[in-house]
Amino acid sequence: MVLILLCNFTLSVAAVGPPTTVPVMVSAFLHPFAKPTRTDFRSIVSGRGSIVTDSEGREYIDAMASLWYCAVGHGRREIADSLANQASTLAGYSTFDPFTNEVVEELAERLVAISPMADARVFFCSSGSEAVDTAMKLARLAHVQAGHPERTVIISRQRGYHGTAYGGTSAQGIPPNREGYGPLVGDVVQVPADDIEALATAMSHHGDTIAAVLVEPVQGAGGVFPPTEGYLEGVRRLCDQHGAFLIYDEVISGFGRLGHWFAAHRFGVRPDLVTFAKAVTSGYVPLGGVFVGPSVRSALEADPSFFLRTGFTYSGHPLACRAALANIDIIEREGLVERAHHIGRRLSAGLHSLAADDLVAEVRGDGAVWAVAQKPGVDPMAIRDRMLDMGVITRAVGADTNTFCPPLVITDAELDRVVDALTQAITTA
Repeated sequence: MVLILLCNFTLSVAAVGPPTTVPVMVSAFLHPFAKPTRTDFRSIVSGRGSIVTDSEGREYIDAMASLWYCAVGHGRREIADSLANQASTLAGYSTFDPFTNEVVEELAERLVAISPMADARVFFCSSGSEAVDTAMKLARLAHVQAGHPERTVIISRQRGYHGTAYGGTSAQGIPPNREGYGPLVGDVVQVPADDIEALATAMSHHGDTIAAVLVEPVQGAGGVFPPTEGYLEGVRRLCDQHGAFLIYDEVISGFGRLGHWFAAHRFGVRPDLVTFAKAVTSGYVPLGGVFVGPSVRSALEADPSFFLRTGFTYSGHPLACRAALANIDIIEREGLVERAHHIGRRLSAGLHSLAADDLVAEVRGDGAVWAVAQKPGVDPMAIRDRMLDMGVITRAVGADTNTFCPPLVITDAELDRVVDALTQAITTA
């Protein structure tokens, strides 16, 4: 079913005297994460490096890498050319049995080489939301194939963001994102973030019915919260004790954002499944996937007659895979994984100077992803809008937080402008 908004939409407006209506012209495009009646969007028409330009000719420093994903920056001709070349030979074709293609096989090998798990395989999809739902399904399915169909419970954390498909929505730790959608996926349990005792209690309560624990190593859209000391080690230990799989949602933290290929490398704690998307192509073409580690793949591969009945039309899409290969080439050639450390140090220093001046309540982050919590009474949406007027893009999340996740090609001067704009926006709030 297709939802089309007609342009003669009207709104009732409260006023003195009889009720009146004011016609509001809305786009045929129903925007995600936006008020359906909003009309004053900024239309981005081009980008180069860390700068994007709107239809009015205004330039902005993209301090969010669009939506946490444009690691190599905008306007990379190398990726565009690789897409054109691929489209001229094989733009798309199914990878359902019995088909494959050379570019998806090449990308899978390339990704396994940088994977946080030895002897992994890769399942492809088109987004982080699809990746999370797939990881949840594979965790349960692997237990079925291993002779434990009772293992269905998946435990997630408060503040966690796991996409907006039904599995990820059910695992959401951000309550407003769960509201209004009716019954969600069953046997999904939430515990407080970073509370290892609460997790231990929940796992003891559910005993042999636990399939997996789902965590973002660094919680992103929930406000940028790195793990507390020893937390991930504790989760791994509990999963081992209870026979559960550990799923890392690395849709934001993967592909160099933390100064390592993956957060699993950064924190030195091994998962069993890892979801990825976003920076795998820097957003040039949608692509997502799941690293399937040895403990999960061994269960799926144990019975030669077993047929895996999950997947997506565009799983292993040649154009998306070609974009990923070109993107990874750039990341490696330009040393962008290592550059994340420099970006993080400079951005962290600037943001902490605001905290030292008592302009923000808290600074949080790791690698090249950071956030500030505003002081009581300061609206992060108002800060976002003021910074937009000054030519800098930030994202407002929750009740008090502004986040920063710049392209890994951002210059030092651009980073300093981000901090300057934030300072001005706060002091004029």
